Amino acid sequence: MQHLNWQEKETIKKVKCVHANAKKYIVNNVLTPGTVYDVKNETDEFYFVVDNTGKVGGYYKEYFQES
Repeated sequence: MQHLNWQEKETIKKVKCVHANAKKYIVNNVLTPGTVYDVKNETDEFYFVVDNTGKVGGYYKEYFQES
């Protein structure tokens, strides 16, 4: 149950949000283009970042670029 301690986990890397124009989901409430976010976990398709709410959320990698 690794997801229970992601908030305290060491940051893997930082990524910059390049857009929040989601096709299917609403992400513009929690991601701001131009902002750099801490990555707590990563899969092939998602970054799990500390978003604008202060909590860890999983988002498609297409919203970010590695900084």
